[in-house]
Amino acid sequence: MTLGEELRAVVTGGASGLGLAVAHKIIMTGGKVTLLDVNEAQGAAAAATLGERAAFIATDVTDEAAVNGAVERAAERMGAIDVAVNCAGIGSPARFVGKQGAMPGAFFRKMIEINLVGTVLVSKAAAVAMQRNTPNAGGERGVIVMTASVAAFDGQIGQVAYAASKGGIVAMTLPMARDLASSGIRVMTIAPGIFSTPLLKGLPQEAQDSLAKQVPFPPRLGEPDEFAALVGQIIENPMLNGETIRLDGAIRMQPR
Repeated sequence: MTLGEELRAVVTGGASGLGLAVAHKIIMTGGKVTLLDVNEAQGAAAAATLGERAAFIATDVTDEAAVNGAVERAAERMGAIDVAVNCAGIGSPARFVGKQGAMPGAFFRKMIEINLVGTVLVSKAAAVAMQRNTPNAGGERGVIVMTASVAAFDGQIGQVAYAASKGGIVAMTLPMARDLASSGIRVMTIAPGIFSTPLLKGLPQEAQDSLAKQVPFPPRLGEPDEFAALVGQIIENPMLNGETIRLDGAIRMQPR
C-alpha cells in the first residue's frame, strides 16, 4: 500500500497531537482523511485547516454503536477505508495506593475503556470496512496502526492503569494480525516515548527540559511529525506486520 491520492484513512484522536500529525501527513501526500475525536470544536477546526480532503466526525471511541456508525460514514464519504490509525487516548497518573488512598476502580476502568477498548472498537469496525476492499497486487486490503507507549514495557510510579491499557495494545497486536491475515489486513503498533504533544506542552518548561534530558539520543522530545513519518513507513512496507516498534530515542523510563 502506498501513500498518495488513492489512500483513504480514519484517524482517532485526530484533532490534535500525534493524530493530527498523521492526518496532515496523509493529506500532504494526496490522500483523504476522516478525523474521529470526542472534542467537537478542535476536530472541526482541524478538518477545516486540513482542507477539502479532510472531514470530522465527533466520536466517543468507547461507544460501540457510535464507532460503528462513524466508521461507516467515513467509508461512505471517502469511498472506502484503507488505513485506520488509533491515536485517541488519555494518560492521567494515579498511584495504586498512595497518601490519598487506593486508586479508584472507576479510574482504572476509564483508562482501559478509552485506551484499550476504544482501540479494539475502532480497529474491528475499520477491519470490517477493509474486508470489502479489492485487494492490491500483493493481496493487501488495509492497514491498522495502534498507539501504545513505552509505559507498556517500563511503566513508572503512578502508571498502573496507563501501563495496563497500553500493555494490552501491545499484547493484542500479534493475534490481531494473525486473525486478519486471511483478509489481507496488516496490524502494527507504535510505542512512542516522550513526545511533544499538547498534554506534555502543558507542563512547565523546566519539567519539559528535564524529560528531554532523559532521552539518550537525540536528547530531546520526539516530534509528532516523526511519529507520522513512521506511520507512513508502516503503510508502505508490506512486511511490517504483527509487531510493536518503540519510537523513543533509546529511553528506558526510570521508576519515577
